[in-house]
Amino acid sequence: MATVQVRYIVEDVDKAIEFYTKYLEFHLDMHPAAAFAMLSRGDLRLVLSAPNPIGGGGQPMPDGTNQQPGGWNRFAIEVSAIEEMVETLKKAGIHFRNTIVTGVGGKQIIVEDPSGNPIELFQPTIKEARLTSKIINEKL
Repeated sequence: MATVQVRYIVEDVDKAIEFYTKYLEFHLDMHPAAAFAMLSRGDLRLVLSAPNPIGGGGQPMPDGTNQQPGGWNRFAIEVSAIEEMVETLKKAGIHFRNTIVTGVGGKQIIVEDPSGNPIELFQPTIKEARLTSKIINEKL
């Protein structure tokens, strides 16, 4: 069951669902309307909302400002072989904001979903930086 929820504003909910479920191992929990879906991956619930003038999480702000995707805040997903994952995503035409960088705890890169929202792929290089026991592309 998810214990943390993040909402991303996306331009196309269906494209976002395909991206997150196909490439990042998310599970589609519900998609009751064209402008809304709820996905999960371990303790993370990802709520996808399209800008929506009628209501819900994608509705305009009180001053009329429309919500839009993008920004720099992001969540991280741990991977075991970051170089391989990056090559797979590049071959699929997925956009990256940068190249792999190495910090004190690991290697990371920022990939974008189809609407331009950032997701950090993170490969720890020390055990203290590890996020979870279930990581993408881990070889058992």
